[in-house]
Amino acid sequence: MTETTASPTTGSRLPLRVAIAEAERTLAAAGVASPRVDAELLAAHVLGSSRSTLLMTPLVDPPVVERLQTLVARRATREPLQHILGTAVLGPVEVAVGPGVFTPRPETELLLEWGLAAIRDVSRPRVLDLCTGSGALALAFAVSRPDAEVHALEADPSALSWTRRNLDAHVAAGGRPVTLHVADVRWTDLLIELEGAVDLVVCNPPYVPDGTPVPPEVERWDPPGAVFGGPDGTQIIQAVVRGASGWLRHGGHLAIEHDDTHGETVPALLRRRRTLGEVTEHDDLTGRPRFVTARRVPCP
Repeated sequence: MTETTASPTTGSRLPLRVAIAEAERTLAAAGVASPRVDAELLAAHVLGSSRSTLLMTPLVDPPVVERLQTLVARRATREPLQHILGTAVLGPVEVAVGPGVFTPRPETELLLEWGLAAIRDVSRPRVLDLCTGSGALALAFAVSRPDAEVHALEADPSALSWTRRNLDAHVAAGGRPVTLHVADVRWTDLLIELEGAVDLVVCNPPYVPDGTPVPPEVERWDPPGAVFGGPDGTQIIQAVVRGASGWLRHGGHLAIEHDDTHGETVPALLRRRRTLGEVTEHDDLTGRPRFVTARRVPCP
C-alpha cells in the first residue's frame, strides 16, 4: 500500500482580510487608538512580511489566524504594540524595546528631522542625546550621519540594558560606535570634556506633569521615571537647558521635546539663558506644541 500525506487545500485556508477585520474590531472595542494599523502590523509580524505586502497573501492557514488572534488578545489588554513586536522604529532605525525602557514615539521623528537639517552643513558634527533610553534617537543620528560623533547619556539601570543592546547591535551591523555616558543629566560638572564642543544637543526627557492621566500603554508599561517630569513636568528639562548652555559650541543647536501644555513654559526657560537665542516653538502634526529649539550665541 502506498501512503501519501495530504497537503492543505485551498478550502482549508482562510481569508487574511477577514482575520484582520476581526482583529480590528477587537482592538477598537478595547479602545486602541489605531485598531486597523495595529491589526495589519500584527498580521505582518505573524507572516514575517511587511504591512505593504499583506495584499499579496489573500489566504492563510488556520495556525496563522490563531497566532494573530493570540497577539491581538495581548494588544487588547493595551500592552504596547512595540512590546509585542519586540521593536520600535524611529526614522531610519529599528531598536529593541520591552519592559523597563520608554518606547520611542513617532512624534520624535519631527525633532530628528529638524536636528538633521540643523547640522546639514556641519562636517563631522558632534551630537549629544540626553535621556537616551533605548538609544533610538542617538542611533537615528548615527545612521543618518555616519560621519557624526554621537554621544548618548542615560542613568536608569533598566533602560541602560536596552541602550547597550541596541548600541552593540548597531556596531555589529557595521555602524560607527556611539559613546555611552552613564550619568544623570542633573549632576553637576557633567561631561566637562564636551564643554563648548557640541554641534547639536537633543533630548526627549521625562516631561509629563506628575499626576496627569496617561493612556494604559504608558501607565502600565512605560517606566514612570521616563514619563513624569515633576510637578509641572519641567524638572529634567531645566537641567537639560543648564547643561546644554555649556556643552554647545557657539552656533550650536538645541532641541527639546516637551508636553503639549509647555508651549509657553519651556520656550520661556530657554529665553532666560543669555547664551541661547533663536528660541522657536514647533508643533506636531496635530498642531499641538511638541518641541522647542534654540541656538548658542556668544555671551553679550
